[in-house]
Amino acid sequence: MTHKLSFRIFLIVLSASLFVLSSCDKDKPGGGGLNLFTIADDKAFGAQVAAEIDGDAKTYPILDSASNPAAYAYLYGIRDSILNTGVVVHKDDFDWRLRIIHDDSVLNAFCTPGGYIYVYTGIIKFLSAENEFSGVLGHEIAHADERHSTQALTKAYGIDVLFSILLGDNQGTLSEIAKSLISLSYSRDNETESDKRSIEYLNPTAYDARGVARFFEKIIASGGGSGPQFLSTHPNQDNRVEAIMAYWETLGSKTGETYETRYKQFQNSLPK
Repeated sequence: MTHKLSFRIFLIVLSASLFVLSSCDKDKPGGGGLNLFTIADDKAFGAQVAAEIDGDAKTYPILDSASNPAAYAYLYGIRDSILNTGVVVHKDDFDWRLRIIHDDSVLNAFCTPGGYIYVYTGIIKFLSAENEFSGVLGHEIAHADERHSTQALTKAYGIDVLFSILLGDNQGTLSEIAKSLISLSYSRDNETESDKRSIEYLNPTAYDARGVARFFEKIIASGGGSGPQFLSTHPNQDNRVEAIMAYWETLGSKTGETYETRYKQFQNSLPK
């Protein structure tokens, strides 16, 4: 029996186990998602998805980092302030690479498995302060760090499809999966966990850690119409802001900087 054939049989057994166990674990914290991927699988799968996104300039018009060094240096500085707190579990395991997608009409950000982060200029320009952006970035980092994305993709596509891609098969599905990350829906528990992690990530920094709450306050103030893409993947649950603020209080209610002026300078440096 070949290695691939034996592995496919193994996947069939795992898929059956996944169905049974996920139905048993659905009420557990973190969404109860059974994750059969290893950290190495997350990294390998995320790299494949990122390569697919990077190679589709029509769908994802990514700003060239060499032509926009100041903008990328600014974003990587924010990323590093989060990673260097020591709170991100997989800080040294994942790449945490950032890319800016030049589309002002899309108010969204997402992170692939393995930490490939994509941020649309639409959400950058919607926000008012650096701590708000940091809050959103922390939220997306949390989805990868807590490995919500492979849980959600497993639920959407099945473990056999994802592992077949890792084996080099089923590559036609890779483009579909890349596109699905923009509209990938996470469970209520996953969203709550990522909100909390965002607060935890920012709390040791100089930032006002309530950035993600400020973002949702802006969405609410706009009537929700300004953020359909983000809210399709991050549904605005009832009392979400209140829950974030309550958790911030349990961590000591530490206030910090918002850095509105330098964030505005960053916004102005982006292409029109």
